[in-house]
Amino acid sequence: MFKSRLMLGTALVAGLAMPAAAQETLEMTSAFGKNLPILGTAGVDFVEKINAISEGVEFEHFDPGELVPTLEALDAVSNGSVDAAYTTSGYWQGKITAASLFAAVPFGPEAGEFLGWMLYDDGAALFQEMYDMNGYNVHVLPCGIIAPETSGWFKNEINSIADLEGLNMRFFGLGAEVMQRLGVSTSLLAGGDIFPALERGAIDATEFSMPRIDARLGFYNIAKFNYFPGWHQPATMFELLVNKDRWEALDERSQEQIRIACLANITTNYAEGEATNYAAMVDNTENNGVTIKRWSPEILDTFESTWNEVAAELAAEDEFFARVWADLQEYRDGYEIWSNNIYLPRPR
Repeated sequence: MFKSRLMLGTALVAGLAMPAAAQETLEMTSAFGKNLPILGTAGVDFVEKINAISEGVEFEHFDPGELVPTLEALDAVSNGSVDAAYTTSGYWQGKITAASLFAAVPFGPEAGEFLGWMLYDDGAALFQEMYDMNGYNVHVLPCGIIAPETSGWFKNEINSIADLEGLNMRFFGLGAEVMQRLGVSTSLLAGGDIFPALERGAIDATEFSMPRIDARLGFYNIAKFNYFPGWHQPATMFELLVNKDRWEALDERSQEQIRIACLANITTNYAEGEATNYAAMVDNTENNGVTIKRWSPEILDTFESTWNEVAAELAAEDEFFARVWADLQEYRDGYEIWSNNIYLPRPR
């Protein structure tokens, strides 16, 4: 009895003395600063989640510009100069025609519908295929989502499409294609570059994100008219990009833990946006002099018809865009019988 206890104790001590398995550390650049609510906190939250549950891999978070600028993250992860990035594929619209279909689709799916296509239909497979066929050495995972954004901050009231003509405006993704058709000169600026551009008059208007996020960036100090609904981004998906060589070197358990952390991050990212934006809207109107405006049905109809023209032309020009667009439309056609019948009509 004593001998067996001694042997057991020796084994336990030996086990404790064994060195822990080597842990992989991945440096992750984020497209959004950690102090930016909802967008920035999502990258921080993901890192906290994966580091809490994984023994084989940990992530180290870096703000935009600390490793690479926001708009250079895809190339940096692909070539291995950065291990990973928390970002959104809409930033690659200038590189890959179909990129924004995996980020935000004008007049497209809201969060629940978008996640259904991404996680239970063909979305995720097409997402990875897009990067593979364009020569990017990355593994992609959906890792966050938010509800609709506002559709813009303007210095002057917009009462007609004619009022948009000639404006210089920061705009994101496929919605920028629509605005350009309507006479707006658009540019894609990272979040931290927008306020200085507004302040010095380089742009006349901007869209960026949700009211709470936009309030943190101070747009209301210059542009007092905040327009809704966010027709250009009914939902916005965020991605985790990992250099494919680093991804494939990870053991299967670590890979699965990263997937699980991203799924959990989708939940908290969405919930934070839903829980905290109404207070920012109240503060904007009561304390910051903001006027909340809704686009007229006529202007929304023009946005939508112009988007349909843009989508048809992009599908005609790019075979992969056409395939993804058709797949998403097929899914949405099926989803429609569910969405049209299950939800209560919202009061207007």
